[in-house]
Amino acid sequence: MTALLTENMPLLAGAPNGIKKLRELILELAVRGKLVPQDPNDEPASELLKRIAEEKARLVAEGKIKKAKATREELAEVSYEIPSSWAVASLGQVVEIVRGITFPASEKSKEPEPGRVACLRTANVQDEIEWDDLLYIRESFVSRHDQYVEPHDIVMSMANSRELVGKVALIGAELKQKTTFGGFLGVLRPMLIEPRFVMALLRTPNARSALIDSASQTTNIANVSLAKLRPLPFAIPPLAEQHRIVAKVDELMALCDRLEAQQADADSAHAQLVQALLGGLTQARDAEDFAQSWQRLAEHFDTLFTTESSIDALKQTLLQLAVMGKLVPQDSGDEPASTLLKRIAEEKARLVVEGKIKKQKLLAQIGADEGSSKVSSGWELVRFGQLIELISGQHLGPDEYFDSPQDGAIPYLTGPAEFGEVHPQPTRFTHERRATSIQGDILLTVKGSGVGKTNFVDQVELAISRQLMAIRPVLLDTQFTRYLLLSMAEHFQSKSIGIAIPGISREDVLDAPIGLPPLPEQHRIVAKVDQLMTLCDQLKARLGQARQVHEQLANALVEQAVA
Repeated sequence: MTALLTENMPLLAGAPNGIKKLRELILELAVRGKLVPQDPNDEPASELLKRIAEEKARLVAEGKIKKAKATREELAEVSYEIPSSWAVASLGQVVEIVRGITFPASEKSKEPEPGRVACLRTANVQDEIEWDDLLYIRESFVSRHDQYVEPHDIVMSMANSRELVGKVALIGAELKQKTTFGGFLGVLRPMLIEPRFVMALLRTPNARSALIDSASQTTNIANVSLAKLRPLPFAIPPLAEQHRIVAKVDELMALCDRLEAQQADADSAHAQLVQALLGGLTQARDAEDFAQSWQRLAEHFDTLFTTESSIDALKQTLLQLAVMGKLVPQDSGDEPASTLLKRIAEEKARLVVEGKIKKQKLLAQIGADEGSSKVSSGWELVRFGQLIELISGQHLGPDEYFDSPQDGAIPYLTGPAEFGEVHPQPTRFTHERRATSIQGDILLTVKGSGVGKTNFVDQVELAISRQLMAIRPVLLDTQFTRYLLLSMAEHFQSKSIGIAIPGISREDVLDAPIGLPPLPEQHRIVAKVDQLMTLCDQLKARLGQARQVHEQLANALVEQAVA
């Protein structure tokens, strides 16, 4: 079985979440007796359990441990076959379990002082014990000697969130200082068995699920009681085999570490290579430089775009090329953008006179340090605000909107949580029309973590909250305008960094410098971008299908391994 595992490690590791699943598989094989061969010369586990019972009885008689309450240990069983030399026991048979101490919150200190002792808490229970962030409490709160941790103790989170309850970490062979543990923790003290094997048992997916399912749940805390913990059944191998299992687990986990590091290095190198080659396209000095950069990219296309993130980077680069005038050829027969710009200004002036839009503040000239001073032939470098009408959303109070449609009400959007893939999917409605958007507008998220996200309005009219702005293009291709906004997403996000609640202002949107192409070229750009985005989506779909097949193969191997 180990040969099957090691021979197929690269395949398993390369599957989605592969290394995590591989680690889980190693533990599962370990506790089922399928990781190392059995040795008929080993003392059977049944004899080990007898010696453990005798040792516990001796310690109880000497007053060193408490006598555990009776459990239904004779009913302990597991759902899978185990080797003949193994035995099934409840957790309470093979470990002594001690709950942590309680003390007032006011007694906690971050500083070690005379009369105080280090105290572990749930935050210290990670993959290993975290010793760098300890609390110190007065030693008088420790009422029993067994409430100090000992070498090779297993510390368990007995009260935590549902995801973290039952998490365990091992105390090392040496203690740097005298240490106790808080009431949300428990210590499992193995009796005559290998502590690291018990750790492997408790970290298997099955054990984690059993611990979580046994926990009682309050509003936000799950608690594992001793009454539920002690009867949990586990398969116990002979002691000699426990040592062999632990050694093999360590060996295979180290191999997983190396695979993980190699994968991280490869992913990082791959991302850097993709970025460098895509950057060569957007930073090309002229047509010849662009052609050379594209040739380098095309030669390695199949090996470059093999992850979702690399395909997303390709999409973003295509948008950048589109709005830089590098995606489709210019046509000298097109009406120049300068003429289009004049018509836009005239149209906006007419709408102002008719009272359909407000007169806009004069926008500043574009400085030499803003954007690129050079645009494609026939294009104009302008402020985004010269081309659009911008409607800022307004806040509505809870009593001003409702969850079901009513006569005369319009949809009300509070933010990008109600964005669909293309069009919004409103779940609230209002009679208020303080700030409204109309069909054909582009919604832009301007506050919160979704700054820069967009959606097309397909409703006749809807109200928008202050988390959104509506962009109404004037004489522009609407889809081209959305591509402009998508290409500016990183620019908008950079404007919102360092603010308590991320957000951008009207000025950030209106003042953004952009290149304006002739209207016919806008249509050609949209057609080309649509075509290339479809190809990217197909590439991503094929990637997803390949990963699905990979995962199915990996799952089949796992099933074969544990069968």
